[in-house]
Amino acid sequence: MNAATITLPTSLILKIDLTDEQFFQLCQENRDYQFERTASGELLIMPPTGSETGNRNFDLVVELGIWNKQTKLGKGFDSSTGFTLPNGANRSPDASWIKIERWNALTPEQQEKFAPICPDFVIELRSPNDSLKVLQEKMQEYIENGAQLGWLIDRKNKRVEIYRPGRDVEILNNPTSLSGKDVLPGFVLHLQQIL
Repeated sequence: MNAATITLPTSLILKIDLTDEQFFQLCQENRDYQFERTASGELLIMPPTGSETGNRNFDLVVELGIWNKQTKLGKGFDSSTGFTLPNGANRSPDASWIKIERWNALTPEQQEKFAPICPDFVIELRSPNDSLKVLQEKMQEYIENGAQLGWLIDRKNKRVEIYRPGRDVEILNNPTSLSGKDVLPGFVLHLQQIL
């Protein structure tokens, strides 16, 4: 059987009615694409990041991973991990973290697929072609679904937007570091190589 090749726009939104199992299978069978699904069922197909953004995202994940290995307070995840949020959306933050008690409350089957949980902490790193408005909406969605802390790192404008439940978005211009404070005690992300 010959495989068909299609060219997709840089960002494609399709309305397809898929069960959770069908969506998981679609993602497994098309690993060259990154898929997300909105709460209303729209399928989002996103291209891989460029090398520079991928390298900076790697640095984010490494920093979070080192802190997590030292503290053993939770589980960390990279950008290829999908989560099913309480509102039904399937999202893949660039980096995320879940408290160990919340993670351990999931069954092994739930942990294996797109875990039905919103991470406690999320990071989105804006790529050059990403829409700031779309990322801001995504950050709000994480907070509305249970995230306790979110960082939107906007390299283009050299700023970070900090999201927390029940608080206005805090904007930091050209910060040198970010602190996880109460959610990630002792975690400090140094931004010199990321911004």
